[in-house]
Amino acid sequence: MAQTIKIKATDGSDVEFVDTIIGSGSMKDVYFSPDKSYVVAFFRDKQDFNARDRLQNITGVYRERIFNAAGGDYWKDLYCWPTKIVEYNGKLGLVCPTYQKHYFFAIGSINNDFLGIKGKEKNGKWFACAKHQNRNLAPDEKGNWFNYFQICITISRAVRRLHAAGLAHSDLSFNNVLVAPTLGRACIIDIDGLVVPGKFAPDVLGTKEFIAPEVYETKHLKMRDQNRKLPCISTDRHALAVMIYFYLLFRDPLDGKKVWDTDEKKDEILKRGKNATFIENSKDTINSVRISDLQPSQLPQGDPAKIPYTVCGPYLKKLFDSAFIDGLHDPSKRPSADDWEYALLKTVDLMQPCQNPQCWHKWFIFDNTNKPKCPFCGTEYKGQLPVLNLYSSRRAGSFTPDDYRLMVYNNQYLYPWHVNHNISPNERLTAEQKKPVGYFVFHQNKWLLVNQRLTDLEDTTEGKKIPINQAVELTDNKQILLSKEDGGRLVIVQLVKN
Repeated sequence: MAQTIKIKATDGSDVEFVDTIIGSGSMKDVYFSPDKSYVVAFFRDKQDFNARDRLQNITGVYRERIFNAAGGDYWKDLYCWPTKIVEYNGKLGLVCPTYQKHYFFAIGSINNDFLGIKGKEKNGKWFACAKHQNRNLAPDEKGNWFNYFQICITISRAVRRLHAAGLAHSDLSFNNVLVAPTLGRACIIDIDGLVVPGKFAPDVLGTKEFIAPEVYETKHLKMRDQNRKLPCISTDRHALAVMIYFYLLFRDPLDGKKVWDTDEKKDEILKRGKNATFIENSKDTINSVRISDLQPSQLPQGDPAKIPYTVCGPYLKKLFDSAFIDGLHDPSKRPSADDWEYALLKTVDLMQPCQNPQCWHKWFIFDNTNKPKCPFCGTEYKGQLPVLNLYSSRRAGSFTPDDYRLMVYNNQYLYPWHVNHNISPNERLTAEQKKPVGYFVFHQNKWLLVNQRLTDLEDTTEGKKIPINQAVELTDNKQILLSKEDGGRLVIVQLVKN
C-alpha cells in the first residue's frame, strides 16, 4: 500500500507526495502529490553546491522575474517551471506543476493503440517524424499544419523570454518540449538545467539532432579548454531552428546522403559538427537527400524535391537560410527567437485553407502566383482570392509598405495588430486588443470586410466612410484605410482570380 509522505520545502511550506514512482528521466525519479496537482522529482545522484545554487535561483529570482512581473500569468502555460526545493532521505528534489491533460495521448496510435502510447506524454518526436505522422499516429492526435505553426510560435515566444532574461535552456529538444497538436499548444519542461553565462554552466550538451555544430566539433576538448564550446543562447538558437524545421516539414535538416566516416559514431560527429551541411543548400548539394535511402512511410515529407522548404513561405525561407547556411557554422548569424516569432506570425497571415477536404495538412501558404495550389495534395485554388497588402503610417498622410500581407478566407477575422503597425500579437496584448475588429465573408459572389469596431474605416478609393456594422467590398486595387492613428494601416487589395 502506497504511503503519503509529508515534508517541508526549503521555503517552509508543506509538500506531500505518494511514494510510488510514476516516471523516471535520465536524472530524476518522479512522484505525484495526493491530488495530482503537482509532482515531486528527486535527483537520484547527490547534487553539489553549484547545483543547489542553480536550483535556488531557478525557483527563486529567475522565476520571480518572469512570473511576478506584469503579464506573468501568461507564461504559466508555456513553461512547467519548478516552484520549490525539497529534501528527503538525503536526496534533493523539485516541486513542479503537473502537465496539463492535453499533453497526454488520449487515443495514441492506430489499430487500437498498437504502440501502447495512450496516456503517455506527447513527446515532440511523435509529431515531427514523417513515419509517425503517415503510419503510426491516430488521425485525431495529429492536428493540421496551421496547428504546427501555432506550436512553433509558442516555442519561439517561450525561448525569446528565456533569452531576454539572460537564460539559455541548453537542451531544447523533443524530450523537453511537450506539444498538443490538435490545440496548437506547447510547453517547455526540464527547466532545472537552465544555463546562466558566467554563473551556471550546462549540465548536458543537448540532444543529438539539436546540438549546435560548434558543440559537437569541440566536445572532445577538456571542459576548461577555452576552445571548448558549451550550450548557451546561440546554441539554443540553432536548436530552435532545427525544431521549427522538424515541426513544419517532418524531417531532419542535417540528415542527408553524405557519409563522412565508416565508423557510425565518428560519422555522426562530423555530420552534425565540423562538416554539417543543410540538406536543402542549393549551393552545396553534397548532403542532399537520396530518395533510395528513405522508407515509403517517410514520403512525401522526407523528399525535399517534392516538398521543399520554400513551402513555408518567404519569411521562413530567409530564416532557414540564415540558420542552416549562413549561421550553421557562424553562431553570430543565427536568427533570434524573436526573429522566428515575428516571421511565423507574418507567415500565418499568408495561410489559406486547402479546398480539398481530404488534404491532411488542411492549410497551405500563398505562393504569390496567379494559380495558387496546395503543395501537399496538389489541389488548385478555385475562385477569387483577395490578398491584402499592408502599408503603415510613419507620419501623417504618408504610408510605406510593411512587407506584410494578409490572405483572406471566409469568416476570417481582422485584429488590432493588422490595423496598427505598433501593435504586436504577443503576451503584451490587452484584453481589448485580443478582440477582432472586423471579419471577412464571401457573400453573393462578393468578398466583403465587415466593420465591427473600427471608427476610422474608410474606402479611400471611393471616398466613403464605412460605419460600424457596415461592409466594404474587396475589389482589385481597392484602397482601404483601417486607422488614422499613429502606426495605422492602409490596405491595397490584390484580387487573384482562378
